[in-house]
Amino acid sequence: MNDDVIKIVLVDDEVLFRKGISFLLEKEENIEVLFEASNGEELISNLNNHETKPDIVIMDLKMPVLNGVETTKVIRKFFPDIKIIALTSYDTKSFVANMIQIGAVAYLVKNTTPKDLVNTINEVAKKGFFYNETTLKTIQDYVLPSKNSRVNNLESGFLSPREIEILQLICNQKTTAEIAEELFLSPRTVEGHRNNLLLKTESRNIAGLVVYAIQNEIALLTL
Repeated sequence: MNDDVIKIVLVDDEVLFRKGISFLLEKEENIEVLFEASNGEELISNLNNHETKPDIVIMDLKMPVLNGVETTKVIRKFFPDIKIIALTSYDTKSFVANMIQIGAVAYLVKNTTPKDLVNTINEVAKKGFFYNETTLKTIQDYVLPSKNSRVNNLESGFLSPREIEILQLICNQKTTAEIAEELFLSPRTVEGHRNNLLLKTESRNIAGLVVYAIQNEIALLTL
């Protein structure tokens, strides 16, 4: 199998919608839909039974048996390498913030365009996350702690200047190769700094690093 192919699983209880998305994605040369599921329980059962794991799960939130929120928590715990893209009819900021906090690496509403969906999948596969302008604004407004409770890790020297520099570039959605080129470093060195950032900030993934950076005012995003 071609390693460049992005392996996808679709989870949605609306069969017609799910089949439509599957048909759309299968037309893309670099995307393969491994299987579909109608709820979280069915997804987890299939993941346990399939030797080949997906790179990305596209997840609805409102589903019977086991909903998307609880399923995402299970995936993050038992299949941490699988990335979750939320695709739902819910666009309230509280839902967006909650999904980001529990580990979704992208959030799309169901009235998004096919082009945006495919672009998001490709960006997540390449960079580990993709937050559009609306999602970034929600992180700023709803995920941030109050200033009184925020620890200023810049002053304490918790992160090195190089780590801060790399974190800021990550927040600008730069790939490892792009960061390496910009800072005149090897990709392996960038990966080392990124792994240190994950350990220091106790983030589970790149998306968590972005949230951490915004929380601590390391990355002040202009929206």
